[in-house]
Amino acid sequence: MTRTSSADRPLAVFDLDNTLASTAHRQRFLERKPRDWAAFFAAAPQDPPLAEGVALCREAAEECETVYLTGRPERCRRDTVAWLAAHGLPEGALHMRRDRDFRPARVTKLEILRRLGRDREIRMLVDDDELVCDAAEQAGFTVVRARWATASEALRDAQEKEGRT
Repeated sequence: MTRTSSADRPLAVFDLDNTLASTAHRQRFLERKPRDWAAFFAAAPQDPPLAEGVALCREAAEECETVYLTGRPERCRRDTVAWLAAHGLPEGALHMRRDRDFRPARVTKLEILRRLGRDREIRMLVDDDELVCDAAEQAGFTVVRARWATASEALRDAQEKEGRT
């Protein structure tokens, strides 16, 4: 049996918020004016895992290298890495939004997907943001739409108009 190197394995790219992690308990910070971004991100370590997303991630890891692609800002890296490990998710590169980068998620994520796709096959992108999914599909990527979390208008607005997650 011939083993393929990690570099030969396709990538399975997973979003975090409302794909692997439920943000429902911290939505209240986005529903007020002004939005409390510090509190929203500070509460992320308490996110419960979403069973459907976690199961899909573990299943994909059997054939693919896992990559995490989130709109969370870089300053949340330590908490995010700890959350992934605490919930037994596969190890993988974590791509985060640069602090102070407020472009829409559909722009920042597609930029990273294209960069990843230059050297590797991307088997799938799993994301809950419909605009990100639409942009990725239009660019030729295979998309799994994570529709297992309760949609949040405040979060959707934040992703598109404020470039915050």
